[in-house]
Amino acid sequence: MHVVATAGHVDHGKSTLVRALTGMEPDRLEEERRRGLTIELGYAWTALPSGERVAFVDVPGHERFLGTMLAGVGPVPAVMFVVAADEGWMPQSEEHLVALRTLGVRHGLLVVTRADLADPGPAAKDAGGRLTEAGLRTGPSGGAVETPAVSGRTGEGLDALCAALDRLVAALPAPDPEAPVRLWIDRAFSVRGSGTVVTGTLPAGRVEVGDELALDGERVRVRGLESLKERAESVTGVARVALNLRGRVAADRGHALVTPGAWTATGLADVRVTMAEGARGPLPGRLTAHIGSASVPCEVRPLGAEAARLRLARPLPLHLGDVLLLRDPGRGQGELRVLARATVLDVRPPELRRRGAARERARALAEASADAASLLRTHPLLRESELVAMGCPPPGRPVTADWHAGPGHWTGLLARLPEVVRRYAEAHPLEPGMPLEAARHELGLPDRRLVTALVRPPLTVADGRITTGRTAGLPAPVARAVRTLLDGLSETPFQAPEAGRLAELGLGPRELAAAVRAGALLRVADGVVLAPGADARAAAVLARLPQPFTVSQARSALGTSRRVAVPLLEHLDRRGFTERVDDVHRRSV
Repeated sequence: MHVVATAGHVDHGKSTLVRALTGMEPDRLEEERRRGLTIELGYAWTALPSGERVAFVDVPGHERFLGTMLAGVGPVPAVMFVVAADEGWMPQSEEHLVALRTLGVRHGLLVVTRADLADPGPAAKDAGGRLTEAGLRTGPSGGAVETPAVSGRTGEGLDALCAALDRLVAALPAPDPEAPVRLWIDRAFSVRGSGTVVTGTLPAGRVEVGDELALDGERVRVRGLESLKERAESVTGVARVALNLRGRVAADRGHALVTPGAWTATGLADVRVTMAEGARGPLPGRLTAHIGSASVPCEVRPLGAEAARLRLARPLPLHLGDVLLLRDPGRGQGELRVLARATVLDVRPPELRRRGAARERARALAEASADAASLLRTHPLLRESELVAMGCPPPGRPVTADWHAGPGHWTGLLARLPEVVRRYAEAHPLEPGMPLEAARHELGLPDRRLVTALVRPPLTVADGRITTGRTAGLPAPVARAVRTLLDGLSETPFQAPEAGRLAELGLGPRELAAAVRAGALLRVADGVVLAPGADARAAAVLARLPQPFTVSQARSALGTSRRVAVPLLEHLDRRGFTERVDDVHRRSV
């Protein structure tokens, strides 16, 4: 299925055209049919000559209903722009085009209606040039937008329009069926015996009966699903859908059903501002932000020439790269109300407390892009789940567990840790090392595992403390043997030496016990010793495995033998790094 919205000046025949194409009445309200004026969004659909199905979202053209028009166009990938042959380009034609251009709609047709009342040529030439200049195109190769001329009254040109619609939908980019769902609700109502039903345009992703979705933070379940009045078990975008919901539902237009954990609900966003064609700054302090079917008042704090912070009246589910349209609903008749395009660059912006912080933030946003690398320059430590919820695929491997770090920040932490440990040792000369928790607090890190991941030789981790790894206090022969053993473990950290190798080095039970007490070695089990901190490093490796995992999978990932893997896993269980799921499987904690 494909979804196309109408656009254009009031009384240019948008609803008449949809009615002629589909045989369906898009005006749902009695008042609309009586006055011949579209007030609310209308929906209709048909099959094209190719067999492809296309659904239309018919929007009002009157200037008083621009917000409703934006709710219909917002989630839709293509537009059918209507201009009447006997009137040509009109004020609301211009405002609709500015809105489409600002939203980034680039696929569409120009349909010149009332071809039976006037020569369509002048209107087609004028409007076609405007739409082409605005970047609207019909086919994949670009160029001028297609411009069929029709009469909704006589049916003239409808076949050519259907053929043009076929070419339009064939050129639309294929949506990702695996994308997270964000279904902007454009209609909500109750059905006796069924409960709440919501409708909307699904732009991408998949919805199935039984799915659990989130609505304003509350979990709801899809108990029934229809698309174009036909029951379905599963629907992928792009599609018009109606969902029957089970749960504590208070749905309304402008709210969104989303995949849980896949979006960041935020009332504060830093954005890059691009003024709309014909608009002039500076932006007013209060505007209305539009995205999807949402229309939300917001406060605008300018940060620089092209950057601003938006404080939304209610949280919206957003990703980096989302586009909001900023509109001033209070402007007078004839004034441009669509003022700017706001591209989301941060959905968790930092506080601006110091003098000059806004200017610094503006400079940072001028260099920012909607990706994880840019995000990690502002938020230097983020979990993978946080990046996913912001719409940014994680950049490469995590530094430990599910934590990702900005490269510059991580390098700085690596440089700071030895000095932090040294200062602690000077202040606490009788302690065997710096507690991991103390190091975490000193470095301002949210997770002890990050501290462990920062440890590099000669620093080591033993019994929850960071030590220098020195063998001071051990007899010279034992110290030399331990250093030799540790050198051998540097490249294969989990291949514990066999009993014969320990004997060859002169490390008997008494010598090993002394080295373990000094923090120079880690005893996993009798006869199984590793370098200090090897257990934490092993835990980090295992955390990257598909969960849960078996002993065999752990042994392979660690590059060791079963002789070492089994007691090491039992040690990790005791330390709380891992836990048993059943007799065969474990998982990282």
